[in-house]
Amino acid sequence: MSPDDANEPTSTCENSGARPPVSGKLDAYEATGDGRRATGDGRRATGDGRTVLFAARSAVALYRLLDVLPVFSGDARITRLFTLVPGSDFGVDAFSAIDALGGRTVPWSEACGRSYDLIVAASPKGDLRLLRGPHVLIPHGAGFNKSIRDEGPADSASGLDPTYLRRAHDHAPAALHALAHPDQITRLAAADPRAARRAKVIGDLTLERVLASTSLRDLYRAELGTGARKLLVLVSTWGPESLVRQHPGLPARLAAHLPYDEYQLALVIHPNERSLLGTYELAERLAPALDAGMVLPDPHEEWASVLIAADALVTDHGSAALYYCAAQDRPVVSVHQGGGELIPSSPMGVLLDRIPRLEGAEDIDEALRAYRHGPGQAAAQAAFAPAGDAVDRLRTEVYGLLGLAPPDYGVTARLLPSPGPATRVPAAFDVHAATTTDGVRIARYPAGTGLPGHHLAVEHGAVGEQLARSAGLLYRRPLPASVAPVDLAWTADGWIRHALSAYPGCRSAAAVLPSGGCLLRVRGHEQTYAVQVEPQSEAGRILQIDPAIALSAVHARLVSPQPSPDSRTVMNCLVGERTFRITLRPATTAEAAQVI
Repeated sequence: MSPDDANEPTSTCENSGARPPVSGKLDAYEATGDGRRATGDGRRATGDGRTVLFAARSAVALYRLLDVLPVFSGDARITRLFTLVPGSDFGVDAFSAIDALGGRTVPWSEACGRSYDLIVAASPKGDLRLLRGPHVLIPHGAGFNKSIRDEGPADSASGLDPTYLRRAHDHAPAALHALAHPDQITRLAAADPRAARRAKVIGDLTLERVLASTSLRDLYRAELGTGARKLLVLVSTWGPESLVRQHPGLPARLAAHLPYDEYQLALVIHPNERSLLGTYELAERLAPALDAGMVLPDPHEEWASVLIAADALVTDHGSAALYYCAAQDRPVVSVHQGGGELIPSSPMGVLLDRIPRLEGAEDIDEALRAYRHGPGQAAAQAAFAPAGDAVDRLRTEVYGLLGLAPPDYGVTARLLPSPGPATRVPAAFDVHAATTTDGVRIARYPAGTGLPGHHLAVEHGAVGEQLARSAGLLYRRPLPASVAPVDLAWTADGWIRHALSAYPGCRSAAAVLPSGGCLLRVRGHEQTYAVQVEPQSEAGRILQIDPAIALSAVHARLVSPQPSPDSRTVMNCLVGERTFRITLRPATTAEAAQVI
């Protein structure tokens, strides 16, 4: 991800050793990745061998470094080592990521005592300048968009403070300052002309991965469980001006406002904020939205996959939005409330001036409709040079610094992994049902997020007993195949009659059949009905709705004052802008006897 990490007080190699100033992080800084400790003088291995040290100060900086690894892919002459630069409250998550990667690590105190053939970093801050060897600085984010309080001069962009642009022992600038856009060289020159002479426009390796992966959009949406819904992604940077600090209740309010069958929510949150709060605390703070099915992707790579899958974006002033804009021209709206961090002339500053502003969750539809094509792509073009060869450019430069010829095979940006689905999927819904001349309109909202609707629809076996006993419509899905030597299973009609008996408050009970059809019976009615939804064709694709949506439409029809049908009938179920045809008829004996 993109925005810059914090600048806490730093310490020298001599007095910091391998121990951080933050309580509770001692063991993490002493660990050594996969248990193997890097030894030797750090310089040359044998023959043409070179040692490259990846120096990270925070999780977000490490994630950017991991995008560099393909540059050295397959080259046995390169030994890759990692070290954690002390001085950041966000360092422990970085070390955990290195450990999960199985990378060989060098404790900071030892790293300072050696020289390396190359040192690659994604942030110049902290004591990085104490490491000896040619330094390569790669982009930490999508340009220089923020000025962090208490970090360098008040008018200095994060990452351009001259204090951090020179090595400590000889005051030399980085051997290569790899930037993503020519304007960034101009800004670097204003801060340190000598450093700018070592700068080159390489491109952004994270963007290369995003653009290379855009053809996987359908796969990502399938893995997320998005389907035909619109995926609305919220992106939050870190710090006091971020979305999660300024609008902590926005995810839950959006979940309560947007129909579940029309929208899916995801929140991309900066790794620094995750490090600061911890996974448990973050999940507890976001519990209402997560319970309603919001996706919280992994901060390393999944966040970018989710941006590719997105249909619309809600952003603060964090520059993750620029990757979304670079990949596609889809709606983006702002919740940024101003403050001292955003640099107005930066690409993010220009973007936020030109896109609609979201005042509240209830205004989301209007804000998205107000977006006009153009400002997103213009902002991305101001942040990134034309993409396509960043990996090759960086490879050429770093091998030149190493004094080696690159391998004779090509390398490409690695595709982004599929994101994981929502970890919590709601199974109880307040269903708003309205009978119109066109059919029954259904809008479902996760139970408890908003006002009660026409009825409460509950999936039996997927929620607590209290919700089940409160259901107006109680339904059950087929169980997985049994491995019991002597099995015992309900028939569809048997379970429906049992449910109506065991749950006296339930008005209708239904069973979803293995075939995808359903059976439903209303209390007091003699007839059990078979319910079947017809798939809908749309631009060469087939749309199918969850049978539970159809059951709510049929329930609303059968409990209404209208006479109940006694033969085959067709009704329409309206979900958002789409209409689905439902066939309703008396169930056959064979259907009633199906095992669920």
